[in-house]
Amino acid sequence: MAARRRLRKETAHLEITAFINLIVVLVPFLLSTAVFTRLSVIDLSLPAKNSGVEQLKVDNLQLEVVLRPDSLEVGDRLGGLIQRIPNNAAGYDTAALSTLIQQIKVKFPDKVDASVLAEPNTSYDALVQVMDAVRVVATPKGAVVVHTEMFPNISIGDAPVVKR
Repeated sequence: MAARRRLRKETAHLEITAFINLIVVLVPFLLSTAVFTRLSVIDLSLPAKNSGVEQLKVDNLQLEVVLRPDSLEVGDRLGGLIQRIPNNAAGYDTAALSTLIQQIKVKFPDKVDASVLAEPNTSYDALVQVMDAVRVVATPKGAVVVHTEMFPNISIGDAPVVKR
């Protein structure tokens, strides 16, 4: 009888040391960068269509701030233009807008809704600055700055086209 030779097959061992080293370095790095990431969100809504009954109310302010290339137009959707604020050297005059918003809030203390309407070429930074000026007013009181809500419920949309 001839002797048969059997090949012994050894099971291959999986070498995962390099992978574990990678995970040991990668996990703390990802966790440390996730801690420093901050996201700021402003809740916005699109302007609602007005019903006929709502338009009959005389004392109902529907505040609109329209961003034009050369000015800010603050108005009432039903009553028309309240004030046109021309741009200053730095761009939109948000300080004058803030002062006007405070005056409007005194007349309509219960109103919390406003619409900010921007033209298509308006910069994101300008839009956010105007929205902040409409939402809150920062008043310095000594060493502390007090933030007072004006019109916190902001709706955004497209500005109406002006024929020039």
